[in-house]
Amino acid sequence: MKGMVDIGEKDVVRRKAIASGRIVLGKKSLDAIRSGTVRKGDVLETAKITAIQAVKSTPDIIPYCHPIPIESVKVDFRLSDDSLSCTVEVIAHYKTGVEMEALTGVSAALLTVWDMVKYLEKDEKGQYPFTRIADVEVVTKEKGE
Repeated sequence: MKGMVDIGEKDVVRRKAIASGRIVLGKKSLDAIRSGTVRKGDVLETAKITAIQAVKSTPDIIPYCHPIPIESVKVDFRLSDDSLSCTVEVIAHYKTGVEMEALTGVSAALLTVWDMVKYLEKDEKGQYPFTRIADVEVVTKEKGE
C-alpha cells in the first residue's frame, strides 16, 4: 500500500531549507510596488504574510507532506529592473526536511504579487504577455546542527 512515507524511526534533527523564485513584471507594476500605490495595498507585506501562511499550510496543500512544527520563517524580497524576487527560509527540528514548505511559501508569495498587480500587467486584450513566474528552486537544504 502506498501513501505517506513512514518517518517514525527517523531522528528529530534541525532542518533548514531556502527556496527562491521570481516574477517578471512590467515597469508600471514595479514602479507601483516601489511607490506603494498598488490599489489592493502593500504588495510586499501581503506577500510576506501569504508566504508564512503557506509554509504553515503545506500539508493541507500537498497531500503527502507531513505536518511539521515550524520554528522560523524568513521572507525576503528584491526588486530589479524587470522582476521581483522572493526568498523564503524555513527552519524546524523534525524528522523530515522543510524544502517543500520553503517552495510552497515562495510560490504562494509570487502568486499573491501577481494577483495584486494583475490590473497593471494586462494588455488591451486582457492577457498577460510578459508576466511570468520563473526560477522557483531550492537554493539550499540542510540537515543537522
